[in-house]
Amino acid sequence: MAKSGIFNIDSLSSQHIDEDAELIPLMTTEDEELINKEELPGNLPILPLKNTVLFPGVVIPITAGRDKSIKLINEANQGDKVIGVVAQKNDEEEDPGIKDIHKVGVVARILRVLKMPDGNTTVIIQGKKRFEVDEMISEDPYLRCSINEVEETRPPHIDEEFEAIIDSIKDLSLRIIKESPNIPSEASFAIKNIESSSFLVNFVSSNMNLEVKDKQQLLETGDLKDRALATLKFMNLEFQKLELKNDIQLKVQNDMSQQQREYFLHQQMKTIQEELGGVSNESEIEEMRERAKSKKWNEEIDKHFKKELAKLQRMNPQVAEFSIQRNYLDLFLDLPWDEFSQDKFDLKRAQKVLDKDHYGLEDVKRRIIEYLAVLKLRNDMKSPILCLYGPPGVGKTSLGRSVAESLGREYVRVSLGGLRDEAEIRGHRKTYIGAMPGRIIQGLKKAGTSNPVFVLDEIDKLASSHQGDPSSALLEVLDPEQNSEFHDNFLELGYDLSKVMFIATANSLQTIQPALRDRMEIINVSGYTIEEKVEIAKRHLLPKQINEHGLTKKDIKLGKTQLEDIIEGYTRESGVRSLEKQLAKVVRFIAKSIALEEEYDVKVSSDKIVEILGPPKVERSISENNDVAGVVTGLAWTRVGGDILFIESILSKGKGNLSITGNLGKVMKESATIAMEYIKSNAEKFEVNPDIFSNYNVHIHVPEGATPKDGPSAGITMLTSLVSLFTQRKVKKNIAMTGEITLRGKVLPVGGIKEKILAAKRSKIKEIILCEDNRKDIEEIKEDYLKGLKFHYVREMSEVLDIAITKQKVKDAKVL
Repeated sequence: MAKSGIFNIDSLSSQHIDEDAELIPLMTTEDEELINKEELPGNLPILPLKNTVLFPGVVIPITAGRDKSIKLINEANQGDKVIGVVAQKNDEEEDPGIKDIHKVGVVARILRVLKMPDGNTTVIIQGKKRFEVDEMISEDPYLRCSINEVEETRPPHIDEEFEAIIDSIKDLSLRIIKESPNIPSEASFAIKNIESSSFLVNFVSSNMNLEVKDKQQLLETGDLKDRALATLKFMNLEFQKLELKNDIQLKVQNDMSQQQREYFLHQQMKTIQEELGGVSNESEIEEMRERAKSKKWNEEIDKHFKKELAKLQRMNPQVAEFSIQRNYLDLFLDLPWDEFSQDKFDLKRAQKVLDKDHYGLEDVKRRIIEYLAVLKLRNDMKSPILCLYGPPGVGKTSLGRSVAESLGREYVRVSLGGLRDEAEIRGHRKTYIGAMPGRIIQGLKKAGTSNPVFVLDEIDKLASSHQGDPSSALLEVLDPEQNSEFHDNFLELGYDLSKVMFIATANSLQTIQPALRDRMEIINVSGYTIEEKVEIAKRHLLPKQINEHGLTKKDIKLGKTQLEDIIEGYTRESGVRSLEKQLAKVVRFIAKSIALEEEYDVKVSSDKIVEILGPPKVERSISENNDVAGVVTGLAWTRVGGDILFIESILSKGKGNLSITGNLGKVMKESATIAMEYIKSNAEKFEVNPDIFSNYNVHIHVPEGATPKDGPSAGITMLTSLVSLFTQRKVKKNIAMTGEITLRGKVLPVGGIKEKILAAKRSKIKEIILCEDNRKDIEEIKEDYLKGLKFHYVREMSEVLDIAITKQKVKDAKVL
């Protein structure tokens, strides 16, 4: 049974009547007798109702929105307040005629009319007698029809069967009210206080949750006993449904298993969502369940997945957490749990792949082949964690792709440059809006296997902030003893990274956290010699540019001499990125000539190179250090490779002050001070006039002052420059040096030797002075890099001066 509400005639909406309005009492037996004595008029204005059937004696509020209905109510309210109320056959009909309404309706009296704020009219009416529509009298301004009264057949005064039916209706009504949580308990008071059997049947029929056609059938049933029996049947059906529902709920609470409980709740939610106009996510969840069956995960992961899927089933799709949970489960299903690609153990093929894509880099290639060889003998070996460090443009990142191809594995690259949030590595916790896994887990999802070649690019450029230190988060990733249970905050489970081959790249090791550096196998990828760059240009760079610009090998030819001209005159780098850009300019020039159908020489000459690229951009002068006292060539290491630098020193009248310029760091300034003090203490040995230190100021400068410089490598270079200045002697031609000095005149070893030697070769240096302890670094360098160079190994500063400074005075030497 349903609590009666206000049924909207025109828009089916419901509204609330003022709670302070005067209450209308239930119909009594005396009221019913008075109504039966009333004579019906011959015709009545007809008010069609949507979704509502009025029964005699029952009071209901209705809302009228159609102009005809409002006019009918207003005129009737000003007159005798009597109208005819009939249910529509089709609720969608907005202007019903006599064919659109049922034949049997109820005469109603208007009890109260209320004007609503939205412009509609609410009227409270009470049913009186049933009638049958005869014929239409008029349609405007509203429907008016002639009517005939429908007599009600009542049972004899004493009819035990009828009385039993009425008692059953009362008892069943009270039981339904008690069992249904949606019906207020006050309704039982109304049922108990109804005296008239006819009104009881009408009251219950009006308030049952029945379709309009069923209620109309009850209204049209003329025999009261038959109508009461039909009403009782409908009530029994409703009570059975209510009992079944309550039994199911009780069974859910007490007896149903967890699986049955989840199913029942899910069915209820599905029904609720459909009622609310939502979309059921049952098909999506079922699809997830089917996908999970094909995953190769262990029992722990399977249990966790089912638990999280159950959470998703219980969630309302409208809440924000639903999308997070769905994304979480999608990630769970997309990850390649225990799925591995098959390694290719053909070592000769792997060597060919590595040689095809990269020229040189023998140390890296040898390490990859060694790993493949061991993996072939022992399949359960943990993957190595390599760190390739060296200047930009030497092929560190692209080498990772070649390694993946040689192994037959998937390739994933993650750039770590500028990363400052720990959550980028470990992921965000699911509680946050927009939460997502870290880059490691995302990379594995993209790869589709659990053993890809995973390149961590620019690992030396990680930053830290108040959001955490990403390099510390990488400690777990890059530790072979821990990464078999890598914990991502979003995933909330350990993921096995032990089969992943991590290759990190860096330009410098100095900015990498020591604990992180200790976990990786460091491999130096140094810069290329001019000869190597020529080979790389011929084998890789030029064919690539020819292909990208739509040309063929027949359209352009660059000889070795022209390639060397480009390398020496237009690039200054350890790698080959600038070289590739210059080659692209040359190829574009040829492409333009072909497109414009201009005549050109297929073989590009050196003069044509100058015409295309302009005058040489890079000048390396090393001859000036022989004609001017105090100018010496040093070797330096930078993040982009090795380079040469000049140390200049001059004297001016003064009181022995030392000035140092050239944007130098603290260590270089200290080296200059050490060199000056060492010379003062050994002036006689170096044939230096001691009066210089009190009568002249000394100024040391390192050109290219816009570039910051620091480090101990220029110690012996500064001391040589000062001795040359004080003695006005020439420094040997085409010689460079690098090394740290002490106050005792000892020469100490420095780093970056290979890069410095490459810089020396690019600058046509012939001789190099190094500390004796750096001899081992030279021995590790390929002989091809050392061709044309002569090395002097020293331990004392006096040895440096004997080698570097000649007995010959410079031109226009000063007398000091």
